[in-house]
Amino acid sequence: MVDCPKVSVIIPCYNMGQYINEAVDSVFAQTMQNFEIIIVDDGSTDPATIQLLPNYNRPNTKVLVTKNQGLPVARNTAIAHARGKYLCALDSDDRLHHTYLERASLLLDTDPTLTFVSSWIQMFGTCDALWKKTSCDLPTLLAECTVMTAALVRADAVRSVGGYDTGMPEQGDEDWDLWISLVEQGYRGTIIPEVLFYYRRRPGSMCEVCTTGETHLRLVKYIMEKHQESYRKHLMSVHNYKQAQIGALIHANYEIERHLYDFLEPVAELRRRELQRLLEKLDRVKNPHCTASHYECTVRELEETRRQLEEKNTEMHALRKSGSWRITAPVRAAYELWLRMRDIMHMENK
Repeated sequence: MVDCPKVSVIIPCYNMGQYINEAVDSVFAQTMQNFEIIIVDDGSTDPATIQLLPNYNRPNTKVLVTKNQGLPVARNTAIAHARGKYLCALDSDDRLHHTYLERASLLLDTDPTLTFVSSWIQMFGTCDALWKKTSCDLPTLLAECTVMTAALVRADAVRSVGGYDTGMPEQGDEDWDLWISLVEQGYRGTIIPEVLFYYRRRPGSMCEVCTTGETHLRLVKYIMEKHQESYRKHLMSVHNYKQAQIGALIHANYEIERHLYDFLEPVAELRRRELQRLLEKLDRVKNPHCTASHYECTVRELEETRRQLEEKNTEMHALRKSGSWRITAPVRAAYELWLRMRDIMHMENK
């Protein structure tokens, strides 16, 4: 192990044996090599992890094995063993850009008033999207988490606020709560406006679970109640942010629905009518008096129309799946919860 590492990369792992080498390799590819890696096997049961981690022999890497206690406890366990000045909480299925640790640590080295450094995110896997956030002041963080999980952060600051909250009602959003807690205590962060982190989206991932349905609402409610004094203080700022956010989503949804109903569905209906006409024509050209070439031409025309109809149906299905009103439901549900909490705070302030 490095005698005095600048950065401790903490990697909790629960049944992620198929991905963890990618995460670790992205650390070893860094242009800044003054680091240690602490992996916490959080009671994994899958064959890939069980086979890989017991004899995981990588330089400057320590593997701790615990019973399954959840992500916040696993991260706090790693922090308790961390010797680095800075922490980077890298999930076991994600990756760092090869210059990230060097660039983020340089900012922390040269600016003692800075506590954490985030960046833009490129999603990959089941979702190919760019996550670009620019602000991480307290009002912004109260409205939404704009800081990536793997943001480089001063270890003593994390310890001063008690690490990750193990009392949250569900796993997920522990990092959001941490950034709020730090900024509430006067600590400050920044976001590098470049993609320096790669976030894997996969079916059943924690991000997918904690940003949808009742789980999402329980987490949002917990954070709002835990930090209610900050929410009271910044009530109007958060309200304006949320209104702008929901307004943008509604506008985007409207544009998608308009494209569906004004263009794609009329075109699909024309193709359906054309398909019916060609099927009727095909029945007519099957009689002995029609030439083979006439029949073959009609079949080709029929197949092309079918192809065009299927193309439009596929496009409509993809739009409805990716951008319809259903996709905005989690944000709208959280927004409605925020409005209820806002009204309660407003009445109590009177």
